[in-house]
Amino acid sequence: MRDAFLHLPGDRLSLPELAAARLDGDVVELGEAYAPADLVETAALRAASLASLVAGLHGAAFAGMTAAWIHGAGDSPPDLHELQSATGRRLRAPTTRRIIVHDPVLDPSDVQHLGGHAVTTPERTLIDLLRWPVTVPERHDWARLLVLADPSLVARTAVRLARLHHGPGYHRVARFLSAHGAEPPSC
Repeated sequence: MRDAFLHLPGDRLSLPELAAARLDGDVVELGEAYAPADLVETAALRAASLASLVAGLHGAAFAGMTAAWIHGAGDSPPDLHELQSATGRRLRAPTTRRIIVHDPVLDPSDVQHLGGHAVTTPERTLIDLLRWPVTVPERHDWARLLVLADPSLVARTAVRLARLHHGPGYHRVARFLSAHGAEPPSC
């Protein structure tokens, strides 16, 4: 689904026309698109602005750093986008270095729909940012930004973490939540 307020380069306006409109203050860059400068930036609009990243990837859900941005963390989207399967079908990795596809299939309770696209819930997003391998250190920065955007997320995530099996990264997530005021999970 495409948001009627978003402008994609080459759709209604060319990239040079959109760049000129941006210089005039009429539009702002938002994800992979442009939006009217006076439009309120919502999670649904942020998700819709990234539609071109999941074109042709049936069942893809925005996850990790991308989901954190959609949920209000940070001003600009991450350079590296993360996806997971929301349907149980394995996603074929796109041929771009801008996207990481994670294998674990999402539980339906960990997915919500924003702007016509599947996105991991804020709680699942925070858990994934902290438990996924630290080979991408920016994930922890996004986790901190996500908590700054929604301080009540720490308590909600602690409840969600308590329902998960102790898997890779579990204790790393528990330590982060505890350091941010959550009660430590009973092990």
